[in-house]
Amino acid sequence: MHELIKTDKTIPFMRFRLGAWIISGLLIIASIVSLAVNQLNWGLDFTGGTVIEVGYEREANLSSIRETLDANGFGGAVVQNFGTQQDVLIRLEAQEGEKAQQVGDNILALLQAETEESVVMRRIEFVGPNVGEQLTEQGGLAILTALICILVYISFRFEWRLALGAVGALAHDVILTLGLFSFLGLEFDLTVLAALLAVIGYSINDTVVVCDRIRENFRKYRNSTSEETIDGAVTDTMSRTVITSLTTVLVLLALFLLGGALIHGFATALLFGVLIGTYSSIYIASSLALALGVSREDLMPPEIEKEGEDLEPMP
Repeated sequence: MHELIKTDKTIPFMRFRLGAWIISGLLIIASIVSLAVNQLNWGLDFTGGTVIEVGYEREANLSSIRETLDANGFGGAVVQNFGTQQDVLIRLEAQEGEKAQQVGDNILALLQAETEESVVMRRIEFVGPNVGEQLTEQGGLAILTALICILVYISFRFEWRLALGAVGALAHDVILTLGLFSFLGLEFDLTVLAALLAVIGYSINDTVVVCDRIRENFRKYRNSTSEETIDGAVTDTMSRTVITSLTTVLVLLALFLLGGALIHGFATALLFGVLIGTYSSIYIASSLALALGVSREDLMPPEIEKEGEDLEPMP
């Protein structure tokens, strides 16, 4: 088997776990403060509102479109290119007493009056506020359910200390990703929520590989300490981790740079989540299990007493 990283020596990852905990703790505190102060920039999927897509014959002037909307009572509208420089996506908060089609017709008339070229209405979508609240609640429950199911699965497959470490790493990844979106003011919509769930799946896959090697090494090396065994397990899986993360990041970079505005938030969440998930598999999941006192005895299979083993041998 070809390995990207080959080393005959064990890398002492756990020696630096205290520094990693301090950094992670500071980032978690900063994320929670940002979420409390700035909160999340909820998209229309959660808050409710109208999405309008229009097409121009030539490159659209986004600044002029924003000024036109602000001057005609549509302040706070989000205006951005959608795929090409000729396509424009306009996001509006819910307008009281007006239907989505009426709002779309008014917007189209305003934009058409400001230019001599033809402006074409591509689509109009409306999301009610009640639906938005329901999506917010269901999204939070989806993340919580995923964490609980993973906790139960890892507990049965490995050991409860490793399970708590894995769930702690997942919570770490989710909080930091939410903190990033809160701090930068990036829009949080359903695509970002889907990316968060994908981050959980990616991170737990990496963590399960590390946990499996930890269990194998505990059974293989009887005279090693817990710290040495975990260092060896992480070192053994490092080549696989780097290759998997690198190939995933290359795809996500392509989506981030070339995918357009529609999946920009999705690509951002996944790109950050993959990087932070790789880090947390090493310095959060493994080191937390070590701090909880995981040992060789905890991961050894139970001894099965054979029938008649307690009987005295025949003379």
